[in-house]
Amino acid sequence: MDFFRKAMTLMVLLCLNFTTELIAQKVESVSSNWYERLGFGGYTQLRYNRLFETTDQLECDQCDKSLGADGGFFLRRSRVKFAGNVAPKMYAYLQFDMATSGGNSLSHLLSLKDAYFDVALDDEREYRFRIGQSKVPYSFENMQSSSNRLALDRNDALNSAAKDERDLGVFFYYTPVEIRKRLAFLTKSGLKGSGDYGMFGFGLYNGQGAGRVEKNDNIHAVIRMTYPFEFTNGQLVETSIQAYKGKYTIPLSEGNLSNQDLFDDERIGGTLVVYPQPFGFQTEYNIGKGPEFNPGLMTTELKKLKGGYAQVMYRIEKGDHTFIPFIKYQYYDGGKKFEIDARSYLVKDTEIGVEWQYNKYLELVALYMISDRTFEDGIRPIHHVQGNTLRLQLQLNY
Repeated sequence: MDFFRKAMTLMVLLCLNFTTELIAQKVESVSSNWYERLGFGGYTQLRYNRLFETTDQLECDQCDKSLGADGGFFLRRSRVKFAGNVAPKMYAYLQFDMATSGGNSLSHLLSLKDAYFDVALDDEREYRFRIGQSKVPYSFENMQSSSNRLALDRNDALNSAAKDERDLGVFFYYTPVEIRKRLAFLTKSGLKGSGDYGMFGFGLYNGQGAGRVEKNDNIHAVIRMTYPFEFTNGQLVETSIQAYKGKYTIPLSEGNLSNQDLFDDERIGGTLVVYPQPFGFQTEYNIGKGPEFNPGLMTTELKKLKGGYAQVMYRIEKGDHTFIPFIKYQYYDGGKKFEIDARSYLVKDTEIGVEWQYNKYLELVALYMISDRTFEDGIRPIHHVQGNTLRLQLQLNY
């Protein structure tokens, strides 16, 4: 890990050097006050998951804690963000959430989602460092905002790579001007883009996940390359490849007989997105190795993992309204490092739904989920649940 530490030190020194230069410059842009150059926005998602459910045993610790028994109306997300160019070549981003927490008692606590600033190395901002807590550039769906995603939850296979998709670290991104404009169009046009995380990205980060204390002396490293193609007929297609490597310290239950809690954590994945114009297709798949609970021995072991998803969608414009019906299938066979004992999973879920964009401020999603999940840990060494339910989400954008 000496190489990673030296590389991270160099990246931080470069960022500090450019930050010092920026502070020394006279700011004569849009306003003399930095706070007047910050924009404000966000969104709120209200859910109900229990219509026509065939069992109350459905649950998903990773995604929606209101699934199954005792679940009612649920404030899944209530996001508020502040962002803007606070100085030449410097962009700041803060995002907070006040959603309903899970557990025996529901509460609404303000939590920090993102807190980072970008330092550009050139006037065109093609080269930049991102410093702070931000999304780890691994998986299109992980980086895609939940306000843009069609399915209510991210897939287990790639979302299990990073807790809450975020971590503390330093990331370098390179995006040529033309590609940056294309990536911005994919988001602003309603085509469900993921945003600009670089045509090429590389980063070093703690690895334990957002809001979690680092528990070992190892640093994770991630690399990603993506390219949004634009064909002569106007069709946009994006392909990506990404990988990361590090070590992870898992939480252990009293029933776990393991004599270690530190494991290798590495993956590589591919992405293909055919944007809905009007037909669309989206798929991702990753393989790797990481910790996974073994119910036979009641221990956590280093094991191989695999899984991904495929989604088809069709965009329909009717006056001021937009309808996007979709079908998504996901599969995952592996452990989830951030859950107790690196809980073992076998997931086979199908989701059939439609998103109705009433206007740019109001959206409604109705989704029928057909779920087949096996998840096992030291507390529940044998646990298999099958069931269906109709899920609804109302989203307000502001």
